[in-house]
Amino acid sequence: MMMSRGYTRLASSMFTMVSPRFFSTAATRGVLSNDMVKAPAVGLGVRCRSSMAAIGVGDKEQEEKQAVGGGGGSAKDDKEIVSYWGLDPTKVSKEDGSPWKWTCFRPWDTYRADLSIDLKKHHAPVTVLDKMAYWTVKSLRWPTDLFFQRRYGCRAMMLETVAAVPGMVGGMLLHCKSLRRFEHSGGWIKALLEEAENERMHLMTFMEVSDPRWYERALVFAVQGVFFNAYFLGYIISPKFAHRVVGYLEEEAIHSYTEFLKELDNGNIENVPAPPIAIDYWRLPPNSTLRDVVLAVRADEAHHRDVNHFASDIHYQGRQLKEAPAPLGYH
Repeated sequence: MMMSRGYTRLASSMFTMVSPRFFSTAATRGVLSNDMVKAPAVGLGVRCRSSMAAIGVGDKEQEEKQAVGGGGGSAKDDKEIVSYWGLDPTKVSKEDGSPWKWTCFRPWDTYRADLSIDLKKHHAPVTVLDKMAYWTVKSLRWPTDLFFQRRYGCRAMMLETVAAVPGMVGGMLLHCKSLRRFEHSGGWIKALLEEAENERMHLMTFMEVSDPRWYERALVFAVQGVFFNAYFLGYIISPKFAHRVVGYLEEEAIHSYTEFLKELDNGNIENVPAPPIAIDYWRLPPNSTLRDVVLAVRADEAHHRDVNHFASDIHYQGRQLKEAPAPLGYH
């Protein structure tokens, strides 16, 4: 008993001397009240514990009590994620004052699609690289038509898993180039990442109206793995070729969504109500339908077509992307 009390006093005194250097007041309180009394012989090892572990010991019981008995609601509704670092979730509301429920995008990321854009614009391939890019994309369309046939919902979902890759790869490589050369990118890093995020939001939207089968999900893994690495190498070797490929991919996407609209108009695909995520992202009227969503997505693809053909043209003129201001916010 005497030995135990001696160890307790020794550990307490040593912890008092070192704790101000390594722990906040709240963390020290939590460790002293729980660890030092119950396990005095382990007091010397407290120095190596993380701040999250220390605060978790002292405040876990209090958080559980608040979650169960506080506010008059259920434990699941009242319990929130508590961060030691003070990163509280930002409360965002719509223009009408109602709470904003999406965390993947915010009100300032939303926009109204420009449906007046010319959908028939086409870059006629002239150079050898252009023809290679054009026929590469055309060759990819045949297996896609064979696999999906008239299932345009699943086709759109698969298309977006691929279409979201080039912007991310191009933005990443330009980001690394900017760091290596200590230079600005002319806004092209942000423009390409915006494109990738926009394509990903297309996928999130179509996931609400289409349920991919297991083999389609497996196909996404295979196609994305091959396409990511192929585009990565292609962009390193020839950015003008890579952007031209994406420009032609977007032209094919416009064609696919036009066929999607025809199927909706003919009644072959049910024109269901638009998903809530699409209504908020494109600022659509509350009574919008799937057809309105497809129109907005097709307009986005037309804008991406213009951006990538423009980027390829800049390289063809022997210039760098940074020399031409990027079309930021071009929707």
